[in-house]
Amino acid sequence: MVHSNVADYRESARRYLPDFAWSYLEGGAEDAVTMRRNRAAYEAIAFAPQVLVDVSRISTQTTLAGNPAAWPAVIGPTGLNGLYCRGAEETLARAAHAAGLPFALSTASTSLLEDVRAASDGDLWLQLYVQQDRRIAEDIMARAQAARFSTLLLTVDTPVTGQRDHYARTGFTLPLRWTPTLLWDIARHPRWLATVGVHGVPQLVNLARSAQLGPGIEAQAAALGRQMDTSLDWRDIAWLRRHWHGKIFIKGIQTAADAASAFAHEADGVVLSNHGGRQLDGAQSPLDILAHTASIAPRGADILVDGGIRRGSDIAKAVALGARGVLLGRAPLYGLAANGGDGVRGVLALLRNELDICMRLLGCTSMAALTADRLATHAAPLNVTTTTPA
Repeated sequence: MVHSNVADYRESARRYLPDFAWSYLEGGAEDAVTMRRNRAAYEAIAFAPQVLVDVSRISTQTTLAGNPAAWPAVIGPTGLNGLYCRGAEETLARAAHAAGLPFALSTASTSLLEDVRAASDGDLWLQLYVQQDRRIAEDIMARAQAARFSTLLLTVDTPVTGQRDHYARTGFTLPLRWTPTLLWDIARHPRWLATVGVHGVPQLVNLARSAQLGPGIEAQAAALGRQMDTSLDWRDIAWLRRHWHGKIFIKGIQTAADAASAFAHEADGVVLSNHGGRQLDGAQSPLDILAHTASIAPRGADILVDGGIRRGSDIAKAVALGARGVLLGRAPLYGLAANGGDGVRGVLALLRNELDICMRLLGCTSMAALTADRLATHAAPLNVTTTTPA
């Protein structure tokens, strides 16, 4: 199959994966209202190109968390990637480095962070979930710093797992229950079974190592889900600072007021995110609050955004509204499932090329030139209040 855009890779991934794995990758919370809204927010924005500009030479160079990046994107943190490809996180990290981008590793990764570092010399970030036993998070942070990870993404939108109806429809549980429906689902996908399924259910190996758990996925899943620390609050950014000496971003910010609180508590940046529509159905799109957040961000703070990015032009819209860059979630995973490392590199190359074309057609020669006046429709800044630091 010729892959001319991200949607083509998505279709290849859908055909390759069993229903339970495809549903885990593609599914949203409840009725997927938020997931659809994420895409609709990009589609609602129109461009206002400036013509007769010399665009014979342009640059997509930027900085992300203070480090240089070839273009304004990060391969974002996603869990259980071993469902799509063996050595998934190593593959994603290598592809990110080849594209000049950072790679963010999830706490729910299926590859050890030390192995990911061994596979790539690129800029690596750590996404952190905090369990009730905070010694687990402290150990993961210590291991990541020893492996030269540069930036921490504290995810704050998952005190509990959102209602995901597709889990019940496809029989997805951790550990998997070998029902006739699930066995038939897997049997109908022999290529996946031969390359991925034959190795068994992927393990949450980073969590297992830091929590000193055995190889059983049931205990690992319990540590990730039912044992999440629901007492986490703004004061705990100070706790993070005691254990992490690099940049700290708060991921899962869904209002400009909470972004202001993050900055007031000296976070280096925020990731505007509704978890790809997988948590609270009915939440607004991160793009809807981007301009408001940018208007109150202190100098030097980075704003990143995720959710629904499928075209290079989506990246341009986010940057024009005030984002330093975007996190790519599902799009690289479509490539990973469709064709391994070649698929991830293919997706990234498509997005980079689309961004290049979009900038030239807009009359922008650099990221700094990609401002809100290149948009025909965008939100006006809004005054917000903040919670004062404790």
